[in-house]
Amino acid sequence: MARLADYFVLVAFGPHPREGGPSVPRCMLGTVRTPCQLEQRAAWDPWEQGSGEGQGQILQRFPEKDWEDNPFPQGIELFCQPSGWQLCPERNPPTFFVAVLTDINSERHYCACLTFWEPAEPTQEAVCAEDSTEREEEADEGGPAQLSPATPGPPGQLFAPKTLVLVSRLDHAEVFRNSLGLIYTIHVEGLNVGLENVIGNLLTCVIPLAGGSQLDSVEDGVRTISLGAGDRQVIQTPLADSLPVSRCSVALLFRQLGITNVLSLFCAALTEHKVLFLSRSYQRLSDACRGLLALLFPLRYSFTYVPILPAQLLEVLSTPTPFIIGVNAAFQAETQELLDVIIADLDGGTVTVPECVHIPPLPEPLQTQTHSVLSMVLDPELELADLAFPPPSTNASSLKMQDKELRAVFLRLFAQLLQGYRWCLHMVRIHPEPVIRFHKAAFLGQRGLVEDDFLMKVLEGMAFAGFVSERGVPYRATDLFDELVAHEVARMRADENHPQRVLRHVRELAEQLYKNENPYPAVAMHKVQRPGEASHLRRAPRPFPRLDDGMVQWIVDQAAAKMQGAPPAVKAERRTTVPSGPPMTAILERSSGLHGNSARRLEVVRNCISYVFEGKMLEAKKLLPAVLRALKGRAARRCLTQELHIHVQQNRAVLDHQQFDFVVRMMNCCLQDCTSLDEHGIAAALLPLVTAFCRKLSPGVTQFAYSCVQEHVVWSTPQFWEAMFYGDVQTHIRALYLEPAEDRDHGQVGDVSAPEDERSALDVASEQRRLWPTLSREKQQELVQKEESTVFSQAIHYANRMSYLLLPLDSSRSRLLRERAGLGDLESASNSLVTNSMAGSVAESYDTESGFEDAETCDVAGAVVRFINRFVDKVCTESGVTSDHLKGLHVMVPDIVQMHIETLEAVHRESKRLPPIQKPKLLRPRLLPGEECVLDGLRVYLLPDGREEGAGGSGGGPALLPAEGAVFLTTYRVIFTGMPTDPLVGEQVVVRSFPVAALTKEKRISVQTPVDQLLQDGLQLRSCTFQLLRMAFDEEAGSDGAELFRKQLHKLRYPPDIRGTFAFTLDPTHAPGRPPRTTKDKGPSLRTLSRNLVKNAKKTIGRQYVTRKKYSPPSWEHRGQPPPEDQEDEISVSEELEPSTLTPSSALKPSDRMTMSSLVERACCRDYQRLGLGTLSSSLSRAKSEPFRISPVNRMYAICRSYPGLLIVPQSVQDNALQRVSRCYRQNRFPVVCWRSGRSKAVLLRSGGLHGKGVVGLFKAQNAPSPGQSQADSSSLEQEKYLQAVVSSMPRFADASGRNTLSGFSSAHVGSHGKWSSVRASGRSGGLGVDVGSRLAGRDLLSPPQANGAPPDPGFLQPQRAALYIIGDKAQLKGVRPDPLQQWELVPIEVFEARQVKASFKKLLKACVPGCPAAEPGPASFLRSLEDSEWLIQLHKLLQVSVLVVELLDSGSSVLVSLEDGWDITTQVVSLVQLLSDPFYRTLEGFRLLVEKEWLSFGHRFSHRGAHTLAGQSSGFTPVFLQFLDCVHQVHLQFPMEFEFSPFYLKFLGYHHASRRFRTFLLDSDYERIELGLLYEEKGERRGQQACRSVWEYVDRLSKRTPVFYNYMYAPEDAEVLRPYSNVSNLKVWDFYTEETLAEGPPYDWELAQGPPEPPEEERPDGGAPQSRRRVVWPCYDSRPRAQPDAISRLLEELQRLETELGRPAERWKDTWDRAKAAQRLEARADGRGTPSSLLVSSVPHHRRSLGVYLQEGPVGSTLSLSLDSDQSSGSTASSSRQAARRSTSTLYSQFQTAESENRSYEGTLYKKGAFMKPWKARWFVLDKTKHQLRYYDHRVDTECKGVIDLAEVEAVAPGTPTMGAPKTVDEKAFFDVKTTRRVYNFCAQDVPSAQQWVDQIQSCLSDA
Repeated sequence: MARLADYFVLVAFGPHPREGGPSVPRCMLGTVRTPCQLEQRAAWDPWEQGSGEGQGQILQRFPEKDWEDNPFPQGIELFCQPSGWQLCPERNPPTFFVAVLTDINSERHYCACLTFWEPAEPTQEAVCAEDSTEREEEADEGGPAQLSPATPGPPGQLFAPKTLVLVSRLDHAEVFRNSLGLIYTIHVEGLNVGLENVIGNLLTCVIPLAGGSQLDSVEDGVRTISLGAGDRQVIQTPLADSLPVSRCSVALLFRQLGITNVLSLFCAALTEHKVLFLSRSYQRLSDACRGLLALLFPLRYSFTYVPILPAQLLEVLSTPTPFIIGVNAAFQAETQELLDVIIADLDGGTVTVPECVHIPPLPEPLQTQTHSVLSMVLDPELELADLAFPPPSTNASSLKMQDKELRAVFLRLFAQLLQGYRWCLHMVRIHPEPVIRFHKAAFLGQRGLVEDDFLMKVLEGMAFAGFVSERGVPYRATDLFDELVAHEVARMRADENHPQRVLRHVRELAEQLYKNENPYPAVAMHKVQRPGEASHLRRAPRPFPRLDDGMVQWIVDQAAAKMQGAPPAVKAERRTTVPSGPPMTAILERSSGLHGNSARRLEVVRNCISYVFEGKMLEAKKLLPAVLRALKGRAARRCLTQELHIHVQQNRAVLDHQQFDFVVRMMNCCLQDCTSLDEHGIAAALLPLVTAFCRKLSPGVTQFAYSCVQEHVVWSTPQFWEAMFYGDVQTHIRALYLEPAEDRDHGQVGDVSAPEDERSALDVASEQRRLWPTLSREKQQELVQKEESTVFSQAIHYANRMSYLLLPLDSSRSRLLRERAGLGDLESASNSLVTNSMAGSVAESYDTESGFEDAETCDVAGAVVRFINRFVDKVCTESGVTSDHLKGLHVMVPDIVQMHIETLEAVHRESKRLPPIQKPKLLRPRLLPGEECVLDGLRVYLLPDGREEGAGGSGGGPALLPAEGAVFLTTYRVIFTGMPTDPLVGEQVVVRSFPVAALTKEKRISVQTPVDQLLQDGLQLRSCTFQLLRMAFDEEAGSDGAELFRKQLHKLRYPPDIRGTFAFTLDPTHAPGRPPRTTKDKGPSLRTLSRNLVKNAKKTIGRQYVTRKKYSPPSWEHRGQPPPEDQEDEISVSEELEPSTLTPSSALKPSDRMTMSSLVERACCRDYQRLGLGTLSSSLSRAKSEPFRISPVNRMYAICRSYPGLLIVPQSVQDNALQRVSRCYRQNRFPVVCWRSGRSKAVLLRSGGLHGKGVVGLFKAQNAPSPGQSQADSSSLEQEKYLQAVVSSMPRFADASGRNTLSGFSSAHVGSHGKWSSVRASGRSGGLGVDVGSRLAGRDLLSPPQANGAPPDPGFLQPQRAALYIIGDKAQLKGVRPDPLQQWELVPIEVFEARQVKASFKKLLKACVPGCPAAEPGPASFLRSLEDSEWLIQLHKLLQVSVLVVELLDSGSSVLVSLEDGWDITTQVVSLVQLLSDPFYRTLEGFRLLVEKEWLSFGHRFSHRGAHTLAGQSSGFTPVFLQFLDCVHQVHLQFPMEFEFSPFYLKFLGYHHASRRFRTFLLDSDYERIELGLLYEEKGERRGQQACRSVWEYVDRLSKRTPVFYNYMYAPEDAEVLRPYSNVSNLKVWDFYTEETLAEGPPYDWELAQGPPEPPEEERPDGGAPQSRRRVVWPCYDSRPRAQPDAISRLLEELQRLETELGRPAERWKDTWDRAKAAQRLEARADGRGTPSSLLVSSVPHHRRSLGVYLQEGPVGSTLSLSLDSDQSSGSTASSSRQAARRSTSTLYSQFQTAESENRSYEGTLYKKGAFMKPWKARWFVLDKTKHQLRYYDHRVDTECKGVIDLAEVEAVAPGTPTMGAPKTVDEKAFFDVKTTRRVYNFCAQDVPSAQQWVDQIQSCLSDA
């Protein structure tokens, strides 16, 4: 039994003690302008309320003495008036609410407060500083005299609040409301009842405790009380004490906030966030807090809980701990600054979650299910809302019932969340009190919720800790939740998809909850008097009287005396064993589809282990990779541990060395995916095994498996060890009580139906707790002692186990141990994994240098001792181990560790003596001639990178990586050769290599080796040839080997001088440090020539360059900046030039003549002559007829070092003027002609960008000896003249040459008036439309809007075009006035810079060759990273600008490309334009000429952009040339028949421009090549078959042996100008970036890539028929073009084989090819008709041409034509190169089918007259109506068709006449002619009828068509 109420208190208004004098009323009156209503409290200043107006005073309390069991709570005055004590100008109705106070023991006290208002007394109004006791007396005596009921109060009357408070530990709010209401009614209505009696009865009323169902009768569970005022109240106690009483609070909470908001509050409270409720109603605040707590059941909220917080305590909201608090909405302003508080506004229905707070949601699918069930309960109409015929409306549940249904939903939710929790409880102790621990990791792992944030936080929270200690107890009273979680889980799972069944279950639970709160609804009758309506407005007869203390006390004492006689009320609990329920299951069966074949995998694991233990090592080795893959799955890992357990006898299993290695590898693989939590118990299952499996190293020395599996994070996690320890303790405690029955006390034998050994630890504990009270004291002591000893012995055992797994085998490798999580930072017990690797490496470097090895070993021991001691302290304290035992343990631990270290020393020593594991033999790579090994093979593992193919991946196939082998470093390459670790592909060889020069990034990595899973030093090397070597160094190589490798690699990658590169070391003449070898030759030698050239150049340039050995051009990445101080600008050179040098004269010095002849042989000069741009002789003799001339002005490289020696300039410009023109341009690269259109005669010019005016002035001021304004003007004037001369040189604009000054153009300001917006668009979508070129050329007068969405520029409509367009950088050409005479126009475009190319390329590399597997496999992530690289956007811009220039040139306007410094993007654009415009450059020879001219001679900085030397290391690799090749590849894809070279040729150049194998792409200009004597060396020294120095020479040699560079689809159009699509959607990723061949490495070093020779057929041992030559081609392993060559290569190979068999010498493929072509040409010429292919090709539109297969569509069907033609002679011009007619080699049908299987509508022999002057011949003709053809063959059985007449072209069939040479014996009427659109065919049949038959058949065929 318990008291209904502990205290009754009367609290009244009193002035604030700190306030004195008359200020308070004025203050109050000033503040309170509105009627004092609760709703209108917001008008007051809360802080004034709290502190300014007054305070509560306790007038009386009963009983005055505190109860012993329940002291009087402090601070009640604050809670009676939470908003502060204030006077009011009018009477308010009485209010009631219940506040909750929590005492120091976490007991809750419910304070029911009824407040009413009385007229304030004069003392209160005139608040003078009187003593409070006087105020009390006046409150008693002066009251009635003041206010007589008849007279109204004075107008300024104020009312003071007074509160009646009941304090109770029971929560019976309704009873309190009624009781306090009764007291107030007695006072107001003046009833004749003594208030003292009523209060005395109230305080002495006792009611039964909870648990009505356990009482004998209804009377025990229901108590009727009366307070002696004719009243009666029925109090029903809840049936179960543990279930909360919610009344309607939960339902109200959902109505106020809605489902989503309440769910988020629920999650917030569970995950320990701060929750604040706001409302204007105190009762609502109380209800909301109570409702939220009711939802949390079965967890109890253990943090701050204040449903109503007084204003004076608002600072509590800043507390750092979680809370649930309610505050009046009037104080909302004060809650604004709270940054981490979730605010629920009950009146507004909103929940505000701050940005910094993350509330984890419920795990799916529970979140969705809960939401839908809640909506069914709250809104049952929702399901019926869409029905056509809704049922008659159902009765909605009452509010109280709905409340219970909502709670039932959450009860079900907890049952689903915590299902099976009892299986994860560890019974650590049973007596004297149960000690229980919860295995969190096992619970999360088995539920499949390890990643779930919500459940993780709930399990770590205080509420759950309380839940475990309260509900984990095995023997106690059970309630609804225990039943639900034990027995209803299966039903809930079955009901998941049946809403109606779920609802039924919810209603059943709701009934039980309702019955718990209202066990006897029938007897709930109350009779309590209430005051009349508006009674508060009537004048009270008097204020609330002062009560008689003595009388109340006497009543209380009387009751207490009676109670003493009564027996003490013991709460009779029915305790039982708590059911555990079914074992847990995963909350959501994840990824069930992926492991459908798991049974097969488990079989593989079992087989492999049985092979190991049976000694079948070869079989086991084959299965091992599959096992290691399978061990990624949880089931396989569990299976492994079970299988290994089988092979352990008596805790020991001695293995041989191979078995030991296998077992350890599998264990390591098992553990490597374990997290530190060990959520699946794998580490726990392996722990006993690692101390069981061992091998004998020598007599008396045994190595256990634990010394080989220490490298896993789980061993250094304290939580893992605790869980393991508690689990083992539980097992032993259970065993303690399951001893044989005879040893036990007879009282302990319980009637247990289940077999003894099947009872769980919880069942045993429950039984023991039941028997505990019946045992004697001695027996109890004995059991306690036994348990304590068990725990103690386990602690010793675990100290040993931990030392096994924490102490490393080799103390010198303590670094590894220290890096691990828990030990990395033992002192601070940090579990952070972030900084440890760095700390470890630092520690290592210190220790190895200082030589404190021993100190470090001790340090390891100390760290381990501290770790174990901390563990021992924690578990022993929690498990109740005695302090003596604990001290003993602390003494023991260091000894255990020391002993173990000593044991390990012997093991380590012996393990070193083991014969090394048989490692595979190193495969030596094939080397090029001249390539030498720098570092011999270092053993490494090649690990898989992000490309899937090599590792099997989604495409399937064998796992070639990881591979085991060695890395070799040679003077040319880094090469890995090895074999896959997977034995299924073990016979394959894996090769991955790249040139040293291509290395772009090296990075140290820490990786696990695939075999023994040890953490090793690793290195990741990335190359610009798209190879990635991700290597882990073998222990054998060691960290020293790795470091040596890195240093050597760096030395080779960045030699100090260009002469240190592989291309130079090949030839000893250039070896650094040796004098250059001179060759005796006729005339001056080439070396002398080079030296003369350089000497002359230096003399010419003047003194400033004499001291400099080698020119290195300024590296200006940022355009427009002045050059550095120490680097003189070339502009200043002209002031010192000797006049003679710049005067063209025909009399040159001998050495100059020699120079000239060498220069003339250069590629540029040959090309200028081909283009008709003049010859040197004509230039020197000043032939005026030519508009342009070749000028030798730069022959000494005096004007511009990066230009070639001979330049094309307008005829009218003098050489000495060029010097002045050049200084207006960056790097002195003034405009020169590089190409002329053969058709429109427009020229293409190139130059560097213009200097800005300010920059030019700055240069002059710095460098020139006497700069004057006139000089700047003169140079810009020269520039204008120069451009005018260019314009005048064009034939169609020559008439305008009279003007020689162009006022619109000067070097000061160059710009545009803003056309070409489509080119200028720099955004991603900006594209040049297909028709932009024609619009620019003025053809399209009504242009549509542009591709990028800009409107068409009206400027496009002008018919007159400029003679010259200058394409410049937008930034450079700002604000230039347009040329008034429309002579030229400036086109500003936005181009990317070299650094953007570099950045983009880096991203492209990472996209194509990622270093690690993508997070989301599949093409999406690759495409995303490709897009991020913006590489294709840059290609798009280049192609767009190039197509624009092609259009302009084609329309007759000349173009000057003047971008950046003129050597990067300018070169790309100019080269592309020539390639698109001139078919010659699309031949092998032409392309070579283009690269030599535009890239090499015009000074693209290959060495600088390729970072070839140490000096260029910082600038990094910038693939400008590779980008150009990619653009060519894009054009090649769109026009495959226009290029003589194959795509492989482009890849070959892309690879070798970065490889430094050839000298072609070294150095930055011709000047530098001359300086090194490279430019003319080929001519002088005739070398034998030694290594090629030039890439072109290599290509020539290789082409004679193999047609690999030749494109068989080459069938060019005459003078075709290509206009490729340039939109990003039309561009493809070049397969050069993505493909690789692991069988032989990159295929671009042809000598190395021949592949293994196939065995000849004779060698086959069986002597039977030769086997099939089929072979499997794996992606990324075999080179597909080689494994599956094209048809023509195959035919040539076959020809070669037959020639060999016949004993004829094999011919070169080129000779065979030329013979075949010549024969074909002769036959075509003899046939005398045009070729089908040329007819076909000309009619195919552009987009069909680009497919490479021509289909002629017509009524007759279609024919496929391939053309075989490549008769390009090297010196021929474009016009003369395509004279030969071409003929189709085959048709689609005749290629594959025999003659018999063809469609033959009619056939027979006819004589046919040949072409002109050819005889008549008899042929077999076939009329084919299906294909609409007339075909002819040599004879009937001939399968090869000799010709086809297409009937679609036949115009008429008419009788013919015999001509000369016709058959003599045939009738004249047997002749007939077939006339086609092309020619007339003469036929003759054998006789007249057959002739008629043929004519009829052909006619009918024609009429059918």
